[in-house]
Amino acid sequence: MLNSPHCNNLRAQLKSLTQEFLAGDWLVLIASTLCVIYLFQTLWTNEHAAKVQIRLGDQVYATYSLNQQREIHIHGKLGDATISIAQGKARFAKSPCQTQYCVHQGWLTHAGQAAICLPNQISLELLGETKPFDTLNY
Repeated sequence: MLNSPHCNNLRAQLKSLTQEFLAGDWLVLIASTLCVIYLFQTLWTNEHAAKVQIRLGDQVYATYSLNQQREIHIHGKLGDATISIAQGKARFAKSPCQTQYCVHQGWLTHAGQAAICLPNQISLELLGETKPFDTLNY
């Protein structure tokens, strides 16, 4: 397959294109690649979270450290939900809603991650030392 006429033609076109590049073209290509790598490293870091903030409706219910192991029971609009905190992670362990999307979200570990039980009006968000960028920042 790699020696097919189509691949050979593609290789010849690529070789012809790279031979036509001037020094400035290579400089721009390398500089832009390095710029993309730098921006990816600085803007999209996966900072580990230090705290979990739990909201009930539009109010902050509580903020807990992730350095402890505990289960939090919260009474929401539909009933009781359970949030588990263990080994620097947090998740919805139990929820009275029918879809269980919040429970299927699983363990959250990085700052900025969130799980929301919309029918029960309970949400949790992991907080880090700095606020991560999201689409609202642009």
